[in-house]
Amino acid sequence: MERSAISTRPAPVPAARDVVRLLKPITWFPPMWAFMCGAVSSGVGMDGRWWYVLGGILLAGPLVCGTSQAVNDWFDRHVDAINEPDRPIPSGRIAGRWGLYIALIGTAISAAVAWALGIWVFIAALVGLALAWGYSAPPFRFKTSGWTGPAVVGLTYEGLSWFTGAAVMLGSLPRTEVLVVLVLYSLGAHGIMTLNDFKAVEGDRETGLKSLPVTMGVTGAARFACAVMALAQVAVIALLILWGHIISAGIVGAVLAAQFAAMPKLLRDPKQYAPWYNAVGVTLYVLGMLGSAFGLGGYI
Repeated sequence: MERSAISTRPAPVPAARDVVRLLKPITWFPPMWAFMCGAVSSGVGMDGRWWYVLGGILLAGPLVCGTSQAVNDWFDRHVDAINEPDRPIPSGRIAGRWGLYIALIGTAISAAVAWALGIWVFIAALVGLALAWGYSAPPFRFKTSGWTGPAVVGLTYEGLSWFTGAAVMLGSLPRTEVLVVLVLYSLGAHGIMTLNDFKAVEGDRETGLKSLPVTMGVTGAARFACAVMALAQVAVIALLILWGHIISAGIVGAVLAAQFAAMPKLLRDPKQYAPWYNAVGVTLYVLGMLGSAFGLGGYI
């Protein structure tokens, strides 16, 4: 009787520090950066729109991205119990079904904030939230494929966040040039996400996740990632030149040249140097994003 009574007690409300750890603040930077690029690319000044900008930053980072982290950890809790038992859910610090409740609450708050920021922001947020759930939750579990998983993350982290930044500033659908560039950078981000998979090749192979480092081998996946990132930027450079944004195209060209200089080190030993290239090459990639945004916004 005593054991049964204990088992039916509700799980305690998790501590704030454990909720923050579940939401992984370190992952918020890429979508917040892309949001900033979107805001700059709109060409609209900040006067009178500071609250919209702050709301958009909150939406892109802590809300939508944070929610995606909670969703991922909830549906991966059994795997994490083996590979990373110290995480908040498998360790029991976030007990019972609180991981799921946090993901649901984050989804609802994200949708409400997005609605307050305008119809286009709301639509983008709903797409991002749907992809966040589809990435981790059955029956879709996009993350199990090395093709769909990185594509979904690249689209949400870079493309939808960029779209949100531009839509927040404009209060309308961004113009075609902005949409084309954000799509290209989203496609290129597939390479970034592929490089991120190098840290878990053995675990992915054992659990059946078909990441590109598993299916193509580490060398093949590294070459593919570099090619995808480079081709996206080459396309951006060509379009910026075509549209008359010469200085902006030069900035993107310069950071791409620096990436080419760093790629041989990555390709010598992809597994060892993938974290290094994620720090160096990806930083250059996102600097190019901002350079292109300044051109699109008419600042340079």
